[in-house]
Amino acid sequence: MTATETPNPLEIRRLDASSSQFGSQLEQLRRQLSPSGDVVSPKGRELTQRVFGEPLLPSQVVQRICDAVQSEGQPALLRFSQQLDGAELAPGRLRLETSKLEEAHRAAAPEFLASIRRIRDNILAFQSSILHTNVTIRPSDGVRLDQRYVPLRRIGVCVPGGAAAYPSTVLMTVLPAQAAGVEQIAVVAPPTQFGAYNPDVLATCYELGVREVYPVGGAQAVAAMAYGVEGLPAVDKIVGPGNLFVALAKKRVYGEVDIDSIAGPSEVVIVADDSTHPAYTAADMLAQAEHSPGASLLVTWDPQFIDRVQSELELQLAQLSRSALTHDSLNAFGAFILVRDADQACEVTDLIAPEHLHIACRHPRKLAEKIRNAGATFLGPFSPVALGDYAAGPSHVLPTGGTARWAAGLSANAFLRSSSIIEYSQAALEDIAGDISNLATKEGLTAHRRSVEIRTHSPAAAEH
Repeated sequence: MTATETPNPLEIRRLDASSSQFGSQLEQLRRQLSPSGDVVSPKGRELTQRVFGEPLLPSQVVQRICDAVQSEGQPALLRFSQQLDGAELAPGRLRLETSKLEEAHRAAAPEFLASIRRIRDNILAFQSSILHTNVTIRPSDGVRLDQRYVPLRRIGVCVPGGAAAYPSTVLMTVLPAQAAGVEQIAVVAPPTQFGAYNPDVLATCYELGVREVYPVGGAQAVAAMAYGVEGLPAVDKIVGPGNLFVALAKKRVYGEVDIDSIAGPSEVVIVADDSTHPAYTAADMLAQAEHSPGASLLVTWDPQFIDRVQSELELQLAQLSRSALTHDSLNAFGAFILVRDADQACEVTDLIAPEHLHIACRHPRKLAEKIRNAGATFLGPFSPVALGDYAAGPSHVLPTGGTARWAAGLSANAFLRSSSIIEYSQAALEDIAGDISNLATKEGLTAHRRSVEIRTHSPAAAEH
């Protein structure tokens, strides 16, 4: 089978919101879109058996890797790189020589670097404009309260590199951190032609001023950044996408370091009506399915529109370089959802809480105001999700699997640590001392109460 062949007709599931089974069907869909530690591919099962000597779930594999890297350091990292990625990394210095980054930058096509620079400017302009700023209030005489924002000292970025190269991920993770003022940024990528050895990735790093690039990937790279190993100092936060093992490793090390999210398959919900161009919608669904896995969900109250999109999908699919993978992804993760009207479309979308939401129908901004849960929202026929993936300015690292109910996408503010500063004069403390004393007494914390009273009712206090 060639890259452009599709083995079978598309069989995208069709859900009807008026059906009594819709609730359970939607819940099943939501579970399918969430990251799971229990799904093992045949290839993954074989590799696990060979490396660990027994069949393990991905979550168990990640636990073994993280524990080994934490206890053994660099030797475990090198061992897993060899066993899992087939990479023979030399002990000692892990970091790529700066000359390799500079060489890739020098050899890069001028038009590629020009695009990188224009996109860089877009991202920095947006991310700088949304930065939190320090706040000071003086609610009464003798009282000053500050909220202070300080950039993290050092962060780590995961850049995928298993099946394709992603210089866009470098842009969408590094630049928000730089906008926040982070000084040390370490990039890890698999030791592959699409990862740490990819000239476009290296050229992008060099263009952005990143000089720390490490050819390590997977759970072992996450563990190394969290715990620190010889040649790769620990970071304060780990961000960036990856496969299931990267997601589970980030979950595992959370608490030792901060993370951005635990990401599952990429996803889009497209809300459409009879004014929407079916060719555009089909192209958007294919773009998401191309991630393989990638979930493409169409929500509409026009049943004929579903049929038109289905026809367009069949036509466009044959033209794609990854048509077979995209075909399988559409059948496994795609859905056409028929709803009663626009209001029910908003309700269903909120329940799904998608990573990407494209409102492609009439009056898109009015509908957007009714939808609470989405990682990033794209309005109108000329705002495809690819615009956010590559160039607009907000980061493309977004919450997946329904976590947009409570999680936010990566931004410059995610690299700021906030802290409060409290300053009272003696008179101001005396004004509130009675309230503190009442609560401390109720809680039986007499030392707390005494720490205030000694400043307000003692001879020493009178001297001030």
